[in-house]
Formats: sequence, structure tokens, C-alpha cells
Amino acid sequence: MSKNKQRLGKGLSAIFGDNFQEVLKDIENGNSTSNSTNEIKIEEIRSNPYQPRKTFNEESLKELAISIKEHGVFQPIIVRKSVVGYELISGERRTRASKIAGKDTIPAIIVDFDDKAMMEISLLENIQREDLSIIEEAKAYQSLIKNLNYTQEDLSNRIGKSRTHITNTLRLLKLPYEIIDMLEKNIIPATAARTLLSLNDKDEMIKVAEKVITNNLSVREIEKLVNNLNNPKSPKKVKELDLNLKYVKEIFENKIQSKVEINENKISFYFNNSDDLNRILEILNIIEK
Repeated sequence: MSKNKQRLGKGLSAIFGDNFQEVLKDIENGNSTSNSTNEIKIEEIRSNPYQPRKTFNEESLKELAISIKEHGVFQPIIVRKSVVGYELISGERRTRASKIAGKDTIPAIIVDFDDKAMMEISLLENIQREDLSIIEEAKAYQSLIKNLNYTQEDLSNRIGKSRTHITNTLRLLKLPYEIIDMLEKNIIPATAARTLLSLNDKDEMIKVAEKVITNNLSVREIEKLVNNLNNPKSPKKVKELDLNLKYVKEIFENKIQSKVEINENKISFYFNNSDDLNRILEILNIIEK
């Protein structure tokens, strides 16, 4: 599309005025008259510095590599010229899989995007992928807010996710490093991790997270545990006997040589067996010796 030629290079609002994914697809599919496909050396390509995904499914990459080895790369990647070689804008999986397949070159379309546009494309495109981890997603939101002055409302409108979802996802970055690591490795679910944010003490958060894993606790069980930690029940105060009753208690215990309790207008004697009971009754002259 010739419209793409006009939009590229006019700033973010021009590039993403309609739908940035449609623009990228147009470029990749060769529908833009401004860009032609080039075969470039894979060794000259550097990963996108703004790529939010840090982990890639190895099995999925191997499957894609087998397809590339047999059929080649159907859809060119998008790169920009760098001081040395090229920087990826779109097509990280295809590039990695091509390396695994033993390819030396890959079809690519070279575009002229500035750093700001490159960051926005990379983050927005990846945020909408299903395989992005919750922490990678949170860090992508954080980058857009910090570096491109997005508001949470802007993000919500751009990516079609609720503001509540964005807020809750960003809150996960306040968790201790140990729990963030658990989230990145899918050891603990995000719903459980969010519940831990109610705790004030980070060491306590980690202890509860470990309990969640060890005991496979449900979200409801975690909420109950967190609530108990935040609102510990005060131990019931034992009502102290007044001085007169204390004196009576001591007299009884000295007399029968057994434990005695006095509470609620009641005196209780403790005995071990029937012989012990008879012994107490004899001392109290209730039965004859």
C-alpha cells in the first residue's frame, strides 16, 4: 500500500493511526511499495533491545526450524539499519528458528523507524501475544508508561484490555524478586501472587508463597491464610481469681494434694483413678476410711 509509505517516518501517531499490526502485516506481505525484501545475513542481526519476551518455547522453535529447513521463511522479518548490522523490529521467533535450521540468511524488509517507534511497535505487538508471561507483560506496560508517557487509560485503549487488568498486572512488580522468579517460571499462578500483595512483610510473602507451592493451596485457602496473618486472633485472657478464691484454691490443693480449679462459681477436683478419688473423699470426710 502506498499509504504505508506516507505513514512511515511521520511519527508514532501517523504510523499507528489505524492499526499498527495491520501496517506491519502489509509490510511483511509485500503490500507496501516503499519496501522490498532483501536477503540479509543472520549473524548481522541483533535482537530488538525493546523485546519484552525473554524466554522462548524451545519445542515450538524446533518445530518452526523443521518447517523453515524444508520450506524456507515465507514471511520476511522486519529490521532497521543499525550502526553495525541490523536490529530486529518484528520476527524474533523466525530469526531464532532459522539459526536452529542452520540458515545463513533470512528474507528481511528494512524500514526506517526511530527508537521511539521501534519500542512502541515491539512492546505493543508482543503484549497482545498469548505466550507472553505475566511478568514480561507487566514489564512491557511499565516500559510504555515510563519511556513513552503512556497512561493506564492509553494502554487500555491501545491493547483492548481493561484498566483493572493493567493495574493488577503492574502491581505484581512490587512483589519480592523470589516470587517474581516463581511467576516467570510458572511455579506459582498470578492469582495466588496477587493475594500475597496484601501482606506487608516481604519475608512473610515468600514464606506463604512456599506454602502455596508445597501444599498446592487454592486461592481461597491463600486468602484465608493471608487474612489470618493480617488479623491474628488475640489469645483469650484467662480470668484471674481474686485473692480470696486464690487462698481457697491453695487450701484445697494442700489438703487433698491434687489439682483444683475454681471458676464460674464452681470448684473442680482432679483425680487419676478410682483409688485416687476414694483417697480425696476420705480426706474430705465424705466416705469412711
